Amino acid sequence: MVGLTPRVDYLAGFCCPLGGLAAGKPRMLCLGAEIFLSTGSELVYVYDRERGLLTAVYKFPGQVWHLELLALRRALYVLCARRGIYCLSLDQASRSVSQDDGDDKDDGDDGDSEDSQDGEPPSSVIPVDPDACVLPDATLCTFTVLDDVLITLAQGPTQWKMQLFKCPCPGEDPRPRGQIGEVELSTCIPPAGSPREPTAPHFLPVLCCVSPQGSRVLHSHLRGSGGFTLEETLFGLLFGADASLLESPVILCGLPDGHLCCVVLKTLVTSRLAPGDPKALVKILHHLEEPVVFIGALRTELLAEDVEESHSDCLVALGHHGRTLVMKASWDEAGNLVPVLREYCLPGPVLCAACGRGSCMYHSTPSDLCVVDLAWRGTPWDPTQPDGSPGGLPSLLCPTTLNVCSVVTLSVSPRAPEGGAELLALSAKGRLMTCRLDLNSETPCPTRVTAANTGQKIKEFLSGIFTVSERVSSLKKAVDQRNKALTCLNEAMNVSCALLSTEEGPRPISCTTTTSWSRLQLQDMLTATCLLENSSDFSLDQGWALCVQVLTSSRASELDLASSAVTYTIPVDRLGPGSRWEVTLPLGPGEDGVLDLPVTVSCTLFYSLREVVGGALIPSDSFNDPSLDEHSLDVLPEQEGICLPLSKHTVDMLQCLRFPSLATPHMQAPGPLSPASDPVDTFLGACLGPGSELAGPASLQAKYLPPSVAAIKMSVELLRATLGDSHSGVSLCCATLQWLLAENAAVDILRARALSSVQGVAPDGTDVHLIVREVVVTDLCLAGPIQAMEIQVESSSLANMCRAHHAVIGRMQAPPHTLRIREPAS
Repeated sequence: MVGLTPRVDYLAGFCCPLGGLAAGKPRMLCLGAEIFLSTGSELVYVYDRERGLLTAVYKFPGQVWHLELLALRRALYVLCARRGIYCLSLDQASRSVSQDDGDDKDDGDDGDSEDSQDGEPPSSVIPVDPDACVLPDATLCTFTVLDDVLITLAQGPTQWKMQLFKCPCPGEDPRPRGQIGEVELSTCIPPAGSPREPTAPHFLPVLCCVSPQGSRVLHSHLRGSGGFTLEETLFGLLFGADASLLESPVILCGLPDGHLCCVVLKTLVTSRLAPGDPKALVKILHHLEEPVVFIGALRTELLAEDVEESHSDCLVALGHHGRTLVMKASWDEAGNLVPVLREYCLPGPVLCAACGRGSCMYHSTPSDLCVVDLAWRGTPWDPTQPDGSPGGLPSLLCPTTLNVCSVVTLSVSPRAPEGGAELLALSAKGRLMTCRLDLNSETPCPTRVTAANTGQKIKEFLSGIFTVSERVSSLKKAVDQRNKALTCLNEAMNVSCALLSTEEGPRPISCTTTTSWSRLQLQDMLTATCLLENSSDFSLDQGWALCVQVLTSSRASELDLASSAVTYTIPVDRLGPGSRWEVTLPLGPGEDGVLDLPVTVSCTLFYSLREVVGGALIPSDSFNDPSLDEHSLDVLPEQEGICLPLSKHTVDMLQCLRFPSLATPHMQAPGPLSPASDPVDTFLGACLGPGSELAGPASLQAKYLPPSVAAIKMSVELLRATLGDSHSGVSLCCATLQWLLAENAAVDILRARALSSVQGVAPDGTDVHLIVREVVVTDLCLAGPIQAMEIQVESSSLANMCRAHHAVIGRMQAPPHTLRIREPAS
């Protein structure tokens, strides 16, 4: 098949979404000159090849997942997602279409003749009556029809369920008469979803019917419903002697988890009369370990001269990623007939596939349409003669490219010429086309140049240019996406190395946190301002985000810190070298009016791999595999990105103190936060009347009990070494108080007034008094008295005194290089 060149003709164009059609849902069936086509939306088109126009468009209430055509009954069965199965009589539909066409002609509107590539459906759209739903079931995923039996496959909460229904006779009500069989396929667990609205599967299962040679089921019924007939030998080897003796059709089911199962139809029907083990009804033929997307049959052996009727002697199952299973009957070394199962690997991912009448199988990938020949080139094989040809399979499958890309659904036309094949294909751009192949000729013979064939050659040449142009455009777009992703990853790697390699000294990218009080929605709010500064030579672009985690003291004791902490994620909008970026976040108090201190604020740089690399793993070209939207990102790590810690800052009581008495008249500090009032206290106060005072625990403690006092002593020599030159020009007591409140917004006022004691207000409104004085400690060292600095904390609230005492201890225990001494304001 080397040098096989198809002749491509474009028939029509259909509306498609902006990104193009996705594989997996479009369907196409043929009945004479009519083509029934679904693009995966709620529309079903009817196109007449002989007349070259669109004759009807039916609009269903949901997305169309599957089509089945019954030629003898002139009926079209349609599966709508989350709706059920609808039955459309083609005779009645044709009459309604002709009437609509007549009305349109009277109005002067010829909507059917328009090419619908603009994204708008034709004007004469026929809505399907809801009464046409013959089997409402929101869990149905696929179905098939065999003579008078309707076989469905439904997605349950934990299992797939196959059900059989009796179809009515022609001319009767199309609704199924009743269920005649049911079995659960326990080999697969569909995606988890809520019981009321199950999640749609990424891949739809595949159903088809297989009948033995000599079965009473008409061959035309099988062809119309996507089924086929197998030779009796292979049928018995695969499905068992019971199926052969009963001459029963077998239902083949390819599941999204890779299982290939079979159920004997007559055995499933009779199981309702004699119940037994349901698992015995289901036989697992193979496991492809990838979603099954196609099941078909081929004739690979040459027929003997005295054989008139031919049936398929080879069963083929194709996986989404290209794994192919071929099953065939052959002789073993002992002279016994055995089934031969052989796996091949074809290019993937597979978007769609189809089998011809001979030995050729056609399958489409995002970049090409290929044909594979499984024919056995030996002598004709007689299954009754053990010493005959072994009916072998090729050791390697070599696909032949047809240079046609972006095909999302495929069908073999019944109008195939002698010695050739004709394919009906739908591209991702919504174009319906035919591909004619001459399978017998290896090398084209030179023909006499005439005006007619010259025009045809020019037409074929232009069609080939257009196909190659589409392919080159899609490949170029994919390459550009990958190059952009690699550039971003290289930049992220440089930033990561710069941050992780800096152990001492200033970091190239830093984040400092400061706190301040502000008025938000008539309430005093403590806010944290995170300043992100980029001193490196790299930019923070797409994919970077600043994550700020806020953890209060009440939540720090909980076991699950990840769930108790509040995390803010803010995308970084391009931070170049030398740039700064500021983010302000609220810290409290909460709805209860309480601010739990201390509060830990952790800043981290986060780089999202899904945001940057995801576009390269999922090419945005329209004809690419839709399942890559969900599955190609599985190669990314579980954390979905890179975390680079920047800083960790603790907000304590000393930073939250406010000093209304120090504020200048023109710059008055905001009043303290009023604590949340207790409803019981409010009620009792109203009962006591005006002028009365409620004697609650807090007020009694403030009036009659002395304040809580804690004192901390620190060596003067150690304190001077810690402060360094920052206390020059002021007394050590003033310098110590400024050091304690270095991260408070009022530190500049303290420097200006040179205070050694100050009275502040805690977030809940209670007073906190800080006093710093020099003392002599005589009972600590035998060598003599020691000069020390005493820091005394007083408050009427024991809790606030403890918080302030904890903050002072934290200042003393912090390493010298972590103490941030704010420079005086200029």
